[in-house]
Amino acid sequence: MTKTAQVTSTILMIRPVAFRMNEQTAVNNYYQHKITDLTADEKQEKALQEFDEFVNKLRNVGVEVIVANDTLQPSSPDSIFPNNWVSFHDDSRVVLYPMFAVNRRYERRMDIIEMLSERGFEINNIVDLTQMEQMGVFLEGTGSLILDRQHKITYAAISDRTHEQAVADFSSRFDYTPVVFHANQTVDGKRLPIYHTNVMMSIAEDFAIICADSIDDPQEREKTLNAIKDSGKEVIEISEEQVTNFAGNMLQVQNASNEDYLVMSTSAYNCLTKQQIERIEKYCKILHSDIDTIETLGGGSARCMMAEVFLPKKG
Repeated sequence: MTKTAQVTSTILMIRPVAFRMNEQTAVNNYYQHKITDLTADEKQEKALQEFDEFVNKLRNVGVEVIVANDTLQPSSPDSIFPNNWVSFHDDSRVVLYPMFAVNRRYERRMDIIEMLSERGFEINNIVDLTQMEQMGVFLEGTGSLILDRQHKITYAAISDRTHEQAVADFSSRFDYTPVVFHANQTVDGKRLPIYHTNVMMSIAEDFAIICADSIDDPQEREKTLNAIKDSGKEVIEISEEQVTNFAGNMLQVQNASNEDYLVMSTSAYNCLTKQQIERIEKYCKILHSDIDTIETLGGGSARCMMAEVFLPKKG
């Protein structure tokens, strides 16, 4: 399945049935914006078109995409972003995560995990961290955690949705070394926490994309950049303006022929400089898809829509 522990050719995606802006997450996701000139049905229709086109582009280059359909009830407007509630690991473990927004907790579905088992993936342990919700402690999957699986490093930007205690718990269970920091964005003249680490940072096999400017503390910034460099990866820096176009929200995947792609939205691709594109393409091809409606209403992008499946096959 994998060329390295860092990249997979199998991803899970959730097809939306009632996609809309989630008022419960908008309190600390400053990338969400209202669309006032479309009805609720039109927003769902546009999001569905964007989703299906995205899936088709991935499949057309040979990436295995497992699509599960969302359910109308209970209402979970952010179900299109499954990487926040679950992660699948190459030691046959599945992790369920504690979620900040109450209506996002409905996204956790055992039937989806059972579907993967029925498709031949080996699952021998479910690590359930959801009890942390009762203590007001949250960790939203690979939105909160940027995993360098090759070097067992957990990168995490602390926020309302990413608690240091939970990062330490995950890192201990999986024998990772945590690198924690604070990443901010400017909102109405104030520096406020970026809600998810994967908005400002992406770890690929041979390189990392990061908005170092968002890490205001010089010591934290240096520590984080040094950890990336010491792991042997090239650092490709992006600006805070590029982060607002989701240039940090990217994921490296591969196809059945072991060809690597860095997957991103079209808005992310369009804001990259020629030099940044050339540096990425030294290592892999770029695949991008237009998901403007999903980005605007959901405040998340391409990486958020893909839950990587690293589970081994049975037998």
